Amino acid sequence: MTPLDKPLKREIQIDGVAYTLVLDPQGLKLAEKGHRRGVELYWKDLVSGDAALATALQASLEAD
Repeated sequence: MTPLDKPLKREIQIDGVAYTLVLDPQGLKLAEKGHRRGVELYWKDLVSGDAALATALQASLEAD
C-alpha cells in the first residue's frame, strides 16, 4: 500500500456540478469547484462511528 502522506486532489461530477475532493492524512473534504467551503469528514470520526453526527453538526453550523 502507498501511504497517504500528502493531499490528493481529484475533480468529480455530481449531477452535472463539478466538485473537488481532497484526501489527506486527517480526512477528506468535498467542495464545489472554485469554493473553499465544503463538507469535511475526519478519518477518526469515520472509524469511531461519529461520522454522521459530525457531518450533521457541521451542516447545522454552516446554515447559520
